[in-house]
Amino acid sequence: MRIGLYPGTFDPITLGHLDIIQRALELVDRLVIGVAINRDKGPLFELEDRVAMVREECDRIVAQRGGEIVVHPFENLLIDCARDVGAKVIVRGLRAVADFEYEFQMVGMNRAMDDSIETVFLMADARRQAIASKLVKEIARLGGDVSKFVSPSVRDALVGRFAR
Repeated sequence: MRIGLYPGTFDPITLGHLDIIQRALELVDRLVIGVAINRDKGPLFELEDRVAMVREECDRIVAQRGGEIVVHPFENLLIDCARDVGAKVIVRGLRAVADFEYEFQMVGMNRAMDDSIETVFLMADARRQAIASKLVKEIARLGGDVSKFVSPSVRDALVGRFAR
């Protein structure tokens, strides 16, 4: 069984993330979505909320397209998470050159720790290249419409969060 790991903080999950998930699902038998617990980033949504949002979106994808998606929160090193879930492939999305520089360093470090696990990059769809969770949160915080960037349920969660 080919198992892939697509890690991220998903704070919140965007249409860009969903595009990568759908395309990655074509490459593996099981796709594990690793929802990172990254205390340094100070997420807007608690881990439980992010996991629930990711699950809801992934359940929709599986219902429409089939495949197997597992949502797995993790706090350890990415390479250790990949080992824990049995992944031989780490999937990463790239939007721009700036993403590549960071990801290139990560691949080097991960390969040094375990060269049996590959990293595969999927280029963001041209319509989704500008989408970043950080920008989506900023737009929502300022009362802007984020419906072009996230699903309706995630939009509602953002509106609810900033209405407080």
